Order: sequence, then C-alpha cells, then structure tokens
Amino acid sequence: MILQIDDANKVRTLTLNRPEALNAFNEALYAATAEALVAAADAPDVAVVLLTGAGRAFSAGNDLKEMQARISDPSLGGESNFTALIDALTRFPKPLICAVNGVGIGIGATILGYADLAFMSSTARLRCPFTSLGVAPEAASSYLLPQLVGRQNAAWLLMSSEWVDADEALRMGLVWKVCEPTELLAEARRHAEILASRPISSLMAVKHTMVEPLRPEIAAASARENAHFAELMGSQANAAALADFTGRRGS
Repeated sequence: MILQIDDANKVRTLTLNRPEALNAFNEALYAATAEALVAAADAPDVAVVLLTGAGRAFSAGNDLKEMQARISDPSLGGESNFTALIDALTRFPKPLICAVNGVGIGIGATILGYADLAFMSSTARLRCPFTSLGVAPEAASSYLLPQLVGRQNAAWLLMSSEWVDADEALRMGLVWKVCEPTELLAEARRHAEILASRPISSLMAVKHTMVEPLRPEIAAASARENAHFAELMGSQANAAALADFTGRRGS
C-alpha cells in the first residue's frame, strides 16, 4: 500500500509509504494522494488531514527515474497525475497539517505552501532542486513560497538548489514548529486534534476565507511554471542532470 490511511478523533493521517524510494512520488502515489484528499474533503467525519512519510524521508520529490523514462519514451507521455495532486491540494477545504519527518525534496518541500500548519523534525532537511535539474519551479511554489516566507527567502530556496535545515526553515517561516524526531508525530497530532475538536463547518469557513483569494493566483502561477517546465524539460541541461542522477543511483 503506497499510501497508508488512518483515522482517529476526526483526524485522517495520510502516510506516504514508499520508504525504499524515500517516498518519491511516482504516478501511482500522485494519484493515490490526490484521491485521498478528495475523499477526505467529502468525508463528514474528517475534520483535519495530517500528511507525513514512512521511514527516514518525508518525500524525495518526483520519481526522477520515472521522469526520465517519460522523457525518453513518448508513449509514456500525457498529463501527469502531479496535476491532479496540485488541484486536490488547491481545492482542499479543511485544515491540512504536514509533519516533515525526514528529507523533503521538490514537491516534498513545495507542498508546504499548501499546509495550514507544518511541523518539522529537527533532523529533517528540505531542498528545492529545480535549478540543479535545469527546470522551472512547480506546484505554484513561485507564488506560494514568496507569500509564505518572503521574496528573498523564496528566491534562495528556488534558485540555489541548496539544502535548508530545520532551524533555517523555522526562521524563514517555512514551517511552524520544529520538534525532536521522537515527538514530531505526537505533537502534530495533538495540534490536529485541537483543530478537529472545533466544528468542521467553522474550520472550513476560516480556510475558505483565507485561501479563496489565493486560488486564481495559484492557477496563474501554475500555468506560468508549466510553460517554462515544458520548455526546459528534456533540454540539454535537464537531460544531463537526469542522466547524472540516474547514473549515480545505478552505480
């Protein structure tokens, strides 16, 4: 089961469960997570969703081996389920809490732009690797990250491809609280249950009033990013970066 789903006290916990691949998102995991968010949105007994990862990673981002295969074999093309996940995150009407238990790369970092609260293990690290892969940002991060952490912090995250540790993520405002690894999930759940004790209709009203003004901007940012991504994916810089990555993984 690539996505584990558990319910307790009106909190639905979604656990990315590809630990052998550091919870990298392949097409199946994108689809499963999108479907789970849509189902949680419609479930009358779910007030809050808590997203975390199994094993030592939160998510290593896009499955680059699958990405390279899609580039080299046109028959594997077509729209990625990544789009379905971003749509589900954008539309999700209830509180979303992320518990970053380990490494978060790419969508494993940019997904925090959609979180209402984000908790991070003190030993976790985050990275937006787009320039190191010769591609554009994704997941409307070019809009959401400046909103969340300010222009210069977002510029560093998106342009440098450097790692950011938990203390730096907290200083930037990328996450709300940093916890010891053994306390992370319990602390995130404690806060999730506080929210879940409130009327769901009221939680949804608060979320709607906060997020609704952002939705057109998210759509516009995604369109800009997708245009650049289509232009850059498969370019010489991108192809070299992916070949280098998969070569190192295979050796």
